[in-house]
Amino acid sequence: MFRMYLIISSLKAAGLGEVSHSLWRNSKERMYFLLLLVFFASPVLAWLPLEDWGSGNVTSSVGESGQCICQVFLPDTTFPADRVESLQISSNKLTVDVELHINKLISFKGKVEILLQELSNLTIRLEVVESGPDKYIKLDFELLRIELREFEALVTELKVSLNSSSPAFDSLYNEIRNMSMIVDQLESYDRSNLEVIRIEFAKLQKKLEKCRDEQDDFSNVQIGSCKHEGILRVGKPVVSQLNANLHTGYIYGGWGKDTNPLSGSESMYWYSASTDAVVRYMSVYSDYYRLIMRQAMKTYDLYASSDWRGMGNNYIIRANTLYYQFANPFSMGRFNMTSQKAEYRVVPGASNRFSYHYYPNQILDFASDESGMWVTYATEASKGKLVLGKIDEAAFALSEVWETSIFKQSVTNAFMICGVLYATRSVDTKTEEIFYAYDTQTRQENYVSLPFEKFQDSYVSLDYNPTDQKLYMYNSGYYVSYNVKFKSA
Repeated sequence: MFRMYLIISSLKAAGLGEVSHSLWRNSKERMYFLLLLVFFASPVLAWLPLEDWGSGNVTSSVGESGQCICQVFLPDTTFPADRVESLQISSNKLTVDVELHINKLISFKGKVEILLQELSNLTIRLEVVESGPDKYIKLDFELLRIELREFEALVTELKVSLNSSSPAFDSLYNEIRNMSMIVDQLESYDRSNLEVIRIEFAKLQKKLEKCRDEQDDFSNVQIGSCKHEGILRVGKPVVSQLNANLHTGYIYGGWGKDTNPLSGSESMYWYSASTDAVVRYMSVYSDYYRLIMRQAMKTYDLYASSDWRGMGNNYIIRANTLYYQFANPFSMGRFNMTSQKAEYRVVPGASNRFSYHYYPNQILDFASDESGMWVTYATEASKGKLVLGKIDEAAFALSEVWETSIFKQSVTNAFMICGVLYATRSVDTKTEEIFYAYDTQTRQENYVSLPFEKFQDSYVSLDYNPTDQKLYMYNSGYYVSYNVKFKSA
């Protein structure tokens, strides 16, 4: 039973006082008014059908204070409020689920767009791979496979999330499988391990390029011939290896080949080094391989039976004889490795006060070329300027002398080619320069500029060998050599 009391005075306070007695002139008008009041007073009653209202009773009376009291009696019908509440909850939940799925679809839409773009890029890459066997490498195949697996995983995730079996997914799967088969087929073409072949081919190509560059530096003049106009350029340094003592502390020394070998010794190499400027041991090797393997054929000791030791670093071997700076007395000496006997000769006017620029005790510098044996030094009379002497090998004495205009201590080293003296100086830590040439035939000197690369910033010996037209340098304990190219006559 629903019961409601309407207070007319309250209606008056709300501005509705004019409805008082005139509104109640007949019962029909009273009924309409009460129905309106009940309708607006109770939201719950708004859910009842209008015809159900007719089964109730409405009575009215006047209170003690003149108020109109209305009593409405409604049927005892229970309103399904729990069902309405359940319906509202379900509606809210459904709204949230729909929003989640919409957001998920938006997210997967972005992923699909990225996937399609990557698939397009992958298709382009596959077309490049298919265009020729020379445009792929092993890494490309692995990257393609990884990307294809990522695509497949993304399609699977999308399919599960959407709980769909759309033909679009099947199409994507088929496209990925087809692309995987193409990758496998392309790689199967590599039956002879083309990748290894291509790597080896690249190495070979580099070797050929290096060989071509070195060939360009090779001498263009017949061995032993002087039909040229001097040095055109010096090639790049060829570093053979660290010295036979396997120690960079052996900075004083030299290496090379016999400049006028005896029969049967054309392939012989020699090496000598020390941690100081004393010359005592000389090792010879039957060929270059034995030199590299440090397998000396014989080692000579200049202090074995007598004190034949030397000083400095600028020694050479010619005709199986070592020419070097004798230590005591200060003189030029030679040691015959066949007879194992030594002798020395004092060089007239030679001073032991003037050395080369890099190291001390480089007083006498021996050289050999196509025309014979030479020695450079300085005298007090020349005021330290470089002097060149030609050695008569039979008499072991100087046969002729030339004085130059260059100060010896400004020179880093010197060598002879076809009767021409070439002197070097340092440009920087990596560059050396042949800056001076003196022709003993014409007695003409020239300042030139023939830079070449150094292995290390300083070195102790540099000599020319006419048997192979190479320069041999001993640089900070390493064997270094250079090819020489000449100007055409």
